[in-house]
Parts: sequence; C-alpha cells; structure tokens
Amino acid sequence: MTPPSPAATPAVTALAPEILSSWIAEHHDLLVIDVRSAAEFESVHIRGSYNVPLPLLSEHTQELAARLGSRVVLVCQSGARAEQARQRLGGAGIDTAYVLSGGVPAFAAAGGDVVRGKNRWDLERQVRLAAGSLVVLGLAGGKFISPKIRMLAGTIGAGLTFSAATNTCAMGQALSAMPWNKAAKEPTRETAILQLPLAAARLTPAA
Repeated sequence: MTPPSPAATPAVTALAPEILSSWIAEHHDLLVIDVRSAAEFESVHIRGSYNVPLPLLSEHTQELAARLGSRVVLVCQSGARAEQARQRLGGAGIDTAYVLSGGVPAFAAAGGDVVRGKNRWDLERQVRLAAGSLVVLGLAGGKFISPKIRMLAGTIGAGLTFSAATNTCAMGQALSAMPWNKAAKEPTRETAILQLPLAAARLTPAA
C-alpha cells in the first residue's frame, strides 16, 4: 500500500499542557488566546494570555487574524470552544493555530503558571447542571403533573445530541448572557482585539 503523501496527512492541532509551558518560556512570539467568557477568565487564566471570548472572536475573525503570527495557542475550559475558534480562524487564513488539550484546568493541573481570581462555576459545568435539572423536571413533571411535560426531557436530549454533532452549544451561549456570568469589564473589540500586538511588531527583535 502506498503511504499517504505529506499533503494528505492531517495537521496536528492539539497541544499538550507541558508543551505550552515550555513554549511560554522559550518563544517571545507566542500568543495564547483564551476564548472563554470574561467571568471564566477572571476566575482563572494562564498568565500572559489574552481574553477574546468566542462570540467576539466570531464577530471580528478577520480583524483578529490580521494580528496573529505563526505561533498561536487557543484555550478554553475543555478544548471545545477553542476548536471552534481554530476553525473560524482557519477560514480567515490562520491554519497554524493550536488548541490546548484539556483546557485551562489541564494546564493548571500540570503545574502551569495561572492567575486565580473570584471562584465561579465554569460555563460548561453550568450547562450540565441546567440540562440535568431540566431533564429531571421533565421526567418528574410528566409523572406527577402532565405527560406533556415529559416532552421537555426529550427536547433537552435532542438539543444535547445536536450540540455534540455540531460542536456548538446554544444553552451555553444563553447562560453566558446571564448576570452572574458577566465580569466587571466585559471585553470589547477595542479592549480585546486591538490590545493585541501586531504580528510584525512581535517578530521584530528589540533594538
């Protein structure tokens, strides 16, 4: 059998936490972009990382891509949102971005340098709680109140299946808009994207 040509081999986009720690120490041109919500970022984040929440990145993908160099690592809570960000940036011509395996928790567990603030539940944990609670309510309500309420459990199950198939989460987006998931200063185009140094400036050695 003829081995696949290099062009047919998928690019490796996952990055282990230990590798990221060494890159942070060794590469001045590295950019770590955290695509979680501002509230999650406030709770704990990798030291030196920039917070560009996924909705903001999605809205200004081209503008962000213009500021990224060849060494970019995208991080979130588990890797799912970071992978969505990688795909969006890929559509804007950035095909060299990496996704941190296991997200910020894995980096912290591996001894990486993180900054901790106010303790909050991460968004993905909130989604699990909300979905589980609604399913229990639907099943219990269908038994004791009205059979129609049982449809709620089926709707939630279908929604979770669609979420897994499309790697998106409408419930997470809805929860991110709740007051308890808001930070004192929410990132904007000006504070989150225009704060990033231009790639050319980072790659030019200091005089």
